Amino acid sequence: MLTEIYYLLKPVLPWRLRIALRRWRGQRRRKTYATTWPIDPAAATAPAGWPGWPDGKEFAFVLTHDVEGKKGFERIPRLIELTQKYGFRASFNLVPKGEYRVDRQIHDLLSSAGFELGVHGLEHDGKLYGSKKRFAGTAAEIRKTLHELGACGFRSPLMQHKMGWIHQFGCEYDTSTFDVDPFEPQPDGMSTIFPFWVFSGDNAGYVELPYTMVQDFTLFKVLGEKNIDIWKKKLDWVAEHGGMALINTHPDYMCFGGKPERDQYPVSHYEEFLRYAREKYGDTFWHALPREVSRYYCDKVPIEKRNTRRKICMIAYSHYIYDNRVRRYAETLARRGDIVDVISLSWSPTEKAEIELNGVKIYNVFRRVKNESNPWAFAVRHLRFMTKASSLLNKLHSERNYDVIHVHNIPDFLVFAAWYPKCTGAKLILDIHDIVPELFENKFRTGIKRLYVTALRVLEKLSIKFVDHVIVSNHLWYDKLIARSADENHCSVLVNHVDPEIFARRPRTRNDGRYIVLFPGSFQWHQGIDIGIRAFSQFREKVPNAEFHLYGGGNENLASQLKTLVRELGLEDSVKFFDGVPLEEIAQLIANADLGVVPKRADSFGNEAYSTKIMEFMSQGVPVVVSRTKIDSYYFKEDDVRFFTSGDADAMAQAMCEVAENQQLRETLIANGLEYVQKNGWNRKREEYLRLIDGLSTEHCWDVQPSQVVTSVSER
Repeated sequence: MLTEIYYLLKPVLPWRLRIALRRWRGQRRRKTYATTWPIDPAAATAPAGWPGWPDGKEFAFVLTHDVEGKKGFERIPRLIELTQKYGFRASFNLVPKGEYRVDRQIHDLLSSAGFELGVHGLEHDGKLYGSKKRFAGTAAEIRKTLHELGACGFRSPLMQHKMGWIHQFGCEYDTSTFDVDPFEPQPDGMSTIFPFWVFSGDNAGYVELPYTMVQDFTLFKVLGEKNIDIWKKKLDWVAEHGGMALINTHPDYMCFGGKPERDQYPVSHYEEFLRYAREKYGDTFWHALPREVSRYYCDKVPIEKRNTRRKICMIAYSHYIYDNRVRRYAETLARRGDIVDVISLSWSPTEKAEIELNGVKIYNVFRRVKNESNPWAFAVRHLRFMTKASSLLNKLHSERNYDVIHVHNIPDFLVFAAWYPKCTGAKLILDIHDIVPELFENKFRTGIKRLYVTALRVLEKLSIKFVDHVIVSNHLWYDKLIARSADENHCSVLVNHVDPEIFARRPRTRNDGRYIVLFPGSFQWHQGIDIGIRAFSQFREKVPNAEFHLYGGGNENLASQLKTLVRELGLEDSVKFFDGVPLEEIAQLIANADLGVVPKRADSFGNEAYSTKIMEFMSQGVPVVVSRTKIDSYYFKEDDVRFFTSGDADAMAQAMCEVAENQQLRETLIANGLEYVQKNGWNRKREEYLRLIDGLSTEHCWDVQPSQVVTSVSER
């Protein structure tokens, strides 16, 4: 907020006051970001499948200049001469409606020298992204200017950036971002020293080239540095990690002779940098113009494999390491290069507040004890989590400027934790894992249930109205929500498909003569675990070496009742309870099992609640015995799983025995299950999710037809 006020008042503030304020802010932020500036260690990670630079060069070296005013424009010829002295070329980004005239003459001057011309906004006033209406008109003018000048690159004034808007210029590349620069008005860095792709539609988009060297005015005038040691240090680091050393300097602030004015520094600093790069690295780097980097990237990286840097935050009242659905989304985004944060529950008192797993940063803000015995305890804990999550999200968003906030229920009202990001332009997704009013009816037995359920349905409608898109976890619930709360144009279905990165088929490592029946999941009444235990007591009579392993937890009262039932049936030696384990361990546990069971009650919430564990069993070649519910009958055929009549322990025991004793049936179920996963796994659906994220992150032109706005780089 203070930054916005400063730039609003900037035109009327005296220069000395302006620079004093920037220096004060710069010194404070330099201390705050001492561990990530000028070097952010996370930015060194090369994108998956990175092809390297041409001809085996160690890193890329790119020079760019922003020409803000008339003084800078008049110095272009001298800067060209200095650059050529060391065998380099550069791009000059010009302001079409600035203090100087931009025409074909300057284009020809740069072109004849082997340099490049780019567009630096329309006016250098910091108002480019002020409103959609104003932007639409400006975008049309910028698009026209790019065409007239034969330019293909763009950089915003003041390094402002709305990545989802820039595609409307029709540019090949943009250079309005940076790896890390906490001193800019919009300080959200991309945390990468490599080019990346910004999708704007099917097979369309532009290449983003973040600058990776601190800007000259910041270094010498704001931070008061008297030498180029920071430039040298950063260049050496980028070279070491094979990234792109892209620097942005301004001829406006370079003094080519005499005593520097108050806003200038000796051009000898820049010359020293060029000489240092040439003398230390010789021809080991690829020296290229921005357009050459952009085109090389598009030529060498297929569009389906291009790394991106969308910024997404997820909020989930669950334990991330155990939550297949949340992890599947988050790690899919991280694998393609997006910046992904997750705010979730901690799973143990000793767990760190911040951890990183497979490229996803996880913030554990609240520890859940699963003993909600009444609806009020249930509601209070969710409200406490929402408060903590909202506070952290607001802080993170002010630093990251997220594109999308993906909120996972339960509860639905957790979306309101994202009120601040929504106000600042972030898009919101509500992911409905469980349909809450029906879940409550099943979970609690209370005299005020009707009132409570009515309130939950009101919250459901308000929550859905608050977000930009709703994802529902199965088609039955989709139909129900469309009928009562949601708009089908902003709603889609993504079932709990298994992620092959986690549930790739694993070898069986157990050979101990036991027959393991497995149930992994939450201990809830609708799961019918008691039915499974009763069925197992009969199954064990025919398969004496059988054991029933239950992994999970949840309702502590129910867990106690289940253990009592085990004692009553005399099964203490063969029914074993285990705590929940991370997904990676679950995959191996399943691979070592002989039979999976899903004994849900059809007369409860379980009748319409899809069971992810069915596909998890299938992915490891383990046959599954499944209660015949409405939802599972919708998704699976008779030859995919062995159905039994819901609620009937005798029927379940018979089905288990058939699978254990009939080898042909067992092999059929295994083969059909593997085929089902192949056809319905996350590999087939993740592109749908990625398109949703990209679509929400991209604003399309408000006054111009899309065909006039977006040009795919691959089509140029």
